[in-house]
Amino acid sequence: MDAQTLVDERGELWLALAPLWLEREPKETDYARMVEVIQRHDLSVQELEWVFRLELAPVLSRQQMSVASEWRHFDDHKLMRLLVAHNLRLKGWRRKTWALFSGLTTIMARHRWNELMERVLIARGETLS
Repeated sequence: MDAQTLVDERGELWLALAPLWLEREPKETDYARMVEVIQRHDLSVQELEWVFRLELAPVLSRQQMSVASEWRHFDDHKLMRLLVAHNLRLKGWRRKTWALFSGLTTIMARHRWNELMERVLIARGETLS
């Protein structure tokens, strides 16, 4: 997969979900936008979990831990470049390594992710398990 295909297929979803890693709690409007974008991408909850754990968390958790980061908003262009570069390399041992350590990279945003997934399931008319 090339960079443009990644941006076309995942860019909107990645940028919509990025506020889960901001220093402030997402607002109702943030959650509503995330749910709307997720619905357009028609991914299962399991597929969304892997987007969260493998495609987003490795990049966003490193940014979150950086001393020089800005955590009130993101530079979408810079963030997209980082996400595309990461995802182009996400094969073989790298994929397995990130899967292994994904519990650590998602810990700071997990409570927000769980809240979002509850909202997604409600929007889809599915029950929480």
